[in-house]
Amino acid sequence: MAWKISGQYVETCNCDFICPCILTQMTQTTHGECKFAMAYRVDQGNFDGVDLADTKFIVVGYTPGNMNEGNWEVGVIVDEAASAGQKEALTAIASGQAGGPIANLAPLMAKFHGVEVRPIKIEGGDGTWSVVVPGMIDQALEGARSMSGEVLHIDNAGHPVGDRLALARATHSHFNAFGVQYDETSGRNNGHFAPFNWSGN
Repeated sequence: MAWKISGQYVETCNCDFICPCILTQMTQTTHGECKFAMAYRVDQGNFDGVDLADTKFIVVGYTPGNMNEGNWEVGVIVDEAASAGQKEALTAIASGQAGGPIANLAPLMAKFHGVEVRPIKIEGGDGTWSVVVPGMIDQALEGARSMSGEVLHIDNAGHPVGDRLALARATHSHFNAFGVQYDETSGRNNGHFAPFNWSGN
Protein backbone atom coordinates (compact mmCIF):
# COMPACT_ATOMS: atom_id res chain seq x y z
CA MET A 1 0.00 0.00 0.00
CA ALA A 2 2.25 2.77 -1.28
CA TRP A 3 1.60 6.39 -0.37
CA LYS A 4 3.25 9.79 -0.67
CA ILE A 5 2.33 13.24 0.68
CA SER A 6 4.02 16.64 0.64
CA GLY A 7 3.11 20.07 1.91
CA GLN A 8 3.64 22.39 4.88
CA TYR A 9 4.12 21.64 8.58
CA VAL A 10 3.53 24.09 11.47
CA GLU A 11 4.11 23.28 15.17
CA THR A 12 4.18 24.92 18.56
CA CYS A 13 5.00 23.23 21.86
CA ASN A 14 5.29 24.15 25.51
CA CYS A 15 9.11 24.18 25.56
CA ASP A 16 10.81 27.55 25.73
CA PHE A 17 12.56 28.75 22.56
CA ILE A 18 14.78 26.99 21.45
CA CYS A 19 13.19 23.61 22.20
CA PRO A 20 15.88 21.38 23.77
CA CYS A 21 14.29 18.14 22.48
CA ILE A 22 15.98 18.37 19.09
CA LEU A 23 19.29 19.54 20.53
CA THR A 24 19.47 16.66 23.05
CA GLN A 25 17.98 13.77 21.05
CA MET A 26 14.74 14.12 23.06
CA THR A 27 16.45 13.62 26.44
CA GLN A 28 15.53 17.06 27.82
CA THR A 29 12.49 19.31 27.95
CA THR A 30 12.14 22.81 29.38
CA HIS A 31 9.37 21.98 31.85
CA GLY A 32 9.74 18.24 32.42
CA GLU A 33 6.84 17.36 30.11
CA CYS A 34 5.92 18.04 26.51
CA LYS A 35 2.70 19.28 24.92
CA PHE A 36 2.61 19.80 21.18
CA ALA A 37 0.39 20.31 18.15
CA MET A 38 1.93 19.39 14.79
CA ALA A 39 -0.24 20.64 11.92
CA TYR A 40 0.12 19.43 8.34
CA ARG A 41 -1.31 20.93 5.17
CA VAL A 42 -1.08 18.36 2.39
CA ASP A 43 -0.61 20.10 -0.96
CA GLN A 44 -0.04 16.96 -3.01
CA GLY A 45 -0.47 13.32 -2.15
CA ASN A 46 -1.88 9.91 -2.88
CA PHE A 47 -2.65 6.92 -0.67
CA ASP A 48 -3.28 3.67 -2.53
CA GLY A 49 -5.21 5.52 -5.22
CA VAL A 50 -6.91 8.04 -2.90
CA ASP A 51 -6.05 11.64 -3.81
CA LEU A 52 -4.94 13.55 -0.67
CA ALA A 53 -4.26 16.96 -2.23
CA ASP A 54 -5.68 19.90 -0.27
CA THR A 55 -6.27 17.95 2.94
CA LYS A 56 -5.16 18.79 6.48
CA PHE A 57 -4.51 16.99 9.75
CA ILE A 58 -3.01 17.70 13.16
CA VAL A 59 -1.20 15.39 15.59
CA VAL A 60 -1.73 16.56 19.18
CA GLY A 61 0.41 14.98 21.87
CA TYR A 62 1.54 14.88 25.47
CA THR A 63 4.50 13.21 27.15
CA PRO A 64 4.65 13.10 30.96
CA GLY A 65 8.45 13.31 30.96
CA ASN A 66 11.24 13.73 28.47
CA MET A 67 10.16 12.55 25.02
CA ASN A 68 12.70 9.72 24.81
CA GLU A 69 11.17 8.13 27.92
CA GLY A 70 8.02 7.17 26.05
CA ASN A 71 4.46 7.06 27.39
CA TRP A 72 3.30 9.43 24.65
CA GLU A 73 -0.41 10.11 24.37
CA VAL A 74 -1.57 11.32 20.96
CA GLY A 75 -4.73 12.10 19.06
CA VAL A 76 -5.41 13.17 15.50
CA ILE A 77 -7.64 15.91 14.12
CA VAL A 78 -8.66 15.57 10.46
CA ASP A 79 -10.19 18.43 8.50
CA GLU A 80 -13.94 18.09 8.07
CA ALA A 81 -13.60 18.70 4.32
CA ALA A 82 -11.91 15.29 3.93
CA SER A 83 -13.92 12.48 2.36
CA ALA A 84 -14.34 9.17 4.18
CA GLY A 85 -11.52 7.66 2.13
CA GLN A 86 -9.24 10.62 2.79
CA LYS A 87 -9.98 10.50 6.51
CA GLU A 88 -9.09 6.82 6.64
CA ALA A 89 -5.84 7.41 4.74
CA LEU A 90 -4.78 10.42 6.82
CA THR A 91 -5.53 8.56 10.06
CA ALA A 92 -3.35 5.65 8.93
CA ILE A 93 -0.49 8.03 8.11
CA ALA A 94 -0.83 10.26 11.19
CA SER A 95 -1.04 7.32 13.59
CA GLY A 96 1.94 5.54 12.05
CA GLN A 97 -0.13 2.52 11.01
CA ALA A 98 0.80 3.07 7.34
CA GLY A 99 4.53 3.29 7.99
CA GLY A 100 6.55 6.38 7.21
CA PRO A 101 8.21 8.83 9.63
CA ILE A 102 5.57 8.69 12.37
CA ALA A 103 5.78 4.89 12.48
CA ASN A 104 9.36 5.32 13.72
CA LEU A 105 7.93 6.89 16.88
CA ALA A 106 5.49 4.03 17.54
CA PRO A 107 7.64 2.41 20.29
CA LEU A 108 7.28 5.63 22.30
CA MET A 109 3.48 5.82 22.06
CA ALA A 110 1.44 4.41 24.93
CA LYS A 111 -2.07 5.65 24.11
CA PHE A 112 -3.88 6.70 20.95
CA HIS A 113 -6.92 8.85 21.72
CA GLY A 114 -8.51 8.47 18.31
CA VAL A 115 -9.63 10.94 15.69
CA GLU A 116 -11.72 14.11 15.77
CA VAL A 117 -13.16 15.57 12.57
CA ARG A 118 -13.21 19.36 12.74
CA PRO A 119 -12.63 22.37 10.46
CA ILE A 120 -8.90 23.13 10.23
CA LYS A 121 -7.43 26.40 8.98
CA ILE A 122 -3.69 26.64 8.26
CA GLU A 123 -2.52 29.98 6.93
CA GLY A 124 0.77 31.76 6.46
CA GLY A 125 3.91 32.38 4.52
CA ASP A 126 7.07 34.49 4.70
CA GLY A 127 7.92 33.20 8.17
CA THR A 128 4.52 33.68 9.84
CA TRP A 129 2.00 30.86 10.30
CA SER A 130 -1.23 30.17 12.17
CA VAL A 131 -3.38 27.12 12.83
CA VAL A 132 -6.97 27.21 14.07
CA VAL A 133 -9.41 24.45 14.97
CA PRO A 134 -12.34 26.15 16.74
CA GLY A 135 -12.50 25.11 20.38
CA MET A 136 -9.44 22.85 20.16
CA ILE A 137 -6.31 24.47 18.69
CA ASP A 138 -5.30 28.09 18.20
CA GLN A 139 -1.60 28.64 17.60
CA ALA A 140 0.54 31.13 15.73
CA LEU A 141 4.27 31.60 15.29
CA GLU A 142 6.85 33.89 13.77
CA GLY A 143 10.19 32.79 12.39
CA ALA A 144 13.31 33.83 14.31
CA ARG A 145 15.40 36.02 12.06
CA SER A 146 19.14 36.51 11.74
CA MET A 147 21.05 39.79 11.48
CA SER A 148 20.42 39.64 7.73
CA GLY A 149 16.67 39.40 8.27
CA GLU A 150 16.41 35.83 7.01
CA VAL A 151 14.61 33.13 8.98
CA LEU A 152 17.02 30.93 10.94
CA HIS A 153 17.01 27.16 10.39
CA ILE A 154 18.43 24.13 12.13
CA ASP A 155 19.89 21.45 9.86
CA ASN A 156 20.30 17.71 10.43
CA ALA A 157 17.49 17.94 12.98
CA GLY A 158 16.39 14.31 12.72
CA HIS A 159 12.79 15.43 13.21
CA PRO A 160 10.01 13.24 11.75
CA VAL A 161 9.08 16.12 9.46
CA GLY A 162 12.57 16.35 7.97
CA ASP A 163 16.14 17.34 8.64
CA ARG A 164 15.73 21.09 8.09
CA LEU A 165 13.39 23.09 10.34
CA ALA A 166 12.78 26.81 10.61
CA LEU A 167 13.23 28.20 14.13
CA ALA A 168 10.27 30.18 15.43
CA ARG A 169 8.70 31.70 18.51
CA ALA A 170 5.06 31.05 19.21
CA THR A 171 3.07 34.25 19.55
CA HIS A 172 0.34 32.20 21.21
CA SER A 173 -0.52 28.54 21.80
CA HIS A 174 -3.91 27.30 23.01
CA PHE A 175 -4.59 23.54 23.14
CA ASN A 176 -7.79 21.89 24.34
CA ALA A 177 -7.78 18.48 22.69
CA PHE A 178 -7.53 14.83 23.78
CA GLY A 179 -6.97 15.89 27.38
CA VAL A 180 -4.06 18.17 26.46
CA GLN A 181 -4.61 21.62 27.99
CA TYR A 182 -2.19 24.47 27.35
CA ASP A 183 -2.47 28.26 27.18
CA GLU A 184 0.52 30.50 26.55
CA THR A 185 0.67 34.05 25.21
CA SER A 186 4.06 35.20 26.53
CA GLY A 187 5.86 34.69 23.21
CA ARG A 188 8.61 32.66 24.85
CA ASN A 189 7.55 29.16 23.82
CA ASN A 190 8.87 27.30 20.82
CA GLY A 191 7.68 26.78 17.27
CA HIS A 192 8.86 25.25 14.01
CA PHE A 193 7.71 25.19 10.41
CA ALA A 194 8.98 23.47 7.31
CA PRO A 195 7.95 21.84 4.06
CA PHE A 196 7.59 18.08 4.35
CA ASN A 197 7.77 15.19 1.92
CA TRP A 198 6.78 11.78 3.28
CA SER A 199 6.26 8.35 1.78
CA GLY A 200 5.59 4.81 2.93
CA ASN A 201 4.57 1.32 1.88
